[in-house]
Amino acid sequence: MAGFSDYLENKILDVFFRGQAVTPPAAVYLALYTAAPTDAGGGTEVSGSGYARQAIPMATAASGGIVSNTGIVSFTAVGGAFGTITHVGVFDAATGGNLLSWDDIAPITINSGDTLDFPVGELDFSQD
Repeated sequence: MAGFSDYLENKILDVFFRGQAVTPPAAVYLALYTAAPTDAGGGTEVSGSGYARQAIPMATAASGGIVSNTGIVSFTAVGGAFGTITHVGVFDAATGGNLLSWDDIAPITINSGDTLDFPVGELDFSQD
């Protein structure tokens, strides 16, 4: 992922420089976008046609400043198209919640009945 959202950057600073407690989410969820979000949020998240954010399996510890998905993350358009997906985001909730990170992807058009899979290890989250 390209970077952290303003929300997550502020939480990290609060933890390490202000000693503030932060409760990590029980799961993180991948979202698909047809227009780019920013570090402040926004963008156009897919809606309708059976779309729902998908939990990202993250069972292994970070290594070398990177953590990756440990299971396939899959989206299928049902009864309509998702459109052209240009970005992905990670949230701390299946609906609503806070954007944690986002990045662009090679544009891909998802029509009714199409499935978009992110294989194991495809989603890398890193810090240096």
